Amino acid sequence: MVELRKITWDNWEECINLRVTEEQDNFIASNIYSMAQSYVALLNDEQPPMTYSIYNDDIMIGFVMMYHDTAEENEDGDEECYGICRFMIDKRYQGNGYGKKAFAKSLELIKTFPQGRASAIYLSYDPKNIVARNLYAAFGFVETGAVNDGELVARLELI
Repeated sequence: MVELRKITWDNWEECINLRVTEEQDNFIASNIYSMAQSYVALLNDEQPPMTYSIYNDDIMIGFVMMYHDTAEENEDGDEECYGICRFMIDKRYQGNGYGKKAFAKSLELIKTFPQGRASAIYLSYDPKNIVARNLYAAFGFVETGAVNDGELVARLELI
């Protein structure tokens, strides 16, 4: 069963050792970089990012990092939103449907509004990352036409 678990002292090192394929390296920051960003946000922002390891039963297979933005902070729109800034499945576990299940779990968590209400979810991806584009579109994300740091921005309506 695929589930999200908080990053803890017991699993953080395993999480930073997860890797995507060599072809995917340019599409996503490393997990160690993501956790460093999360740490800085924890010390400086009102609400730190939500970081989770992704498990299939008791095997760690991936990582996701999400955040909540107020309308004033949202660089993609003018509404309260959540964002998914990192989502990865380790190269050893790709191609088994875990990505779809884990992404669905991530959306389920966001829809509980763990850090406050919001009207949309935003994410972005490299235009060459067809696998990501297709995954997000399958869940209803629609490209906004905006480009952020060379990545296409997509939005999913929540309310």
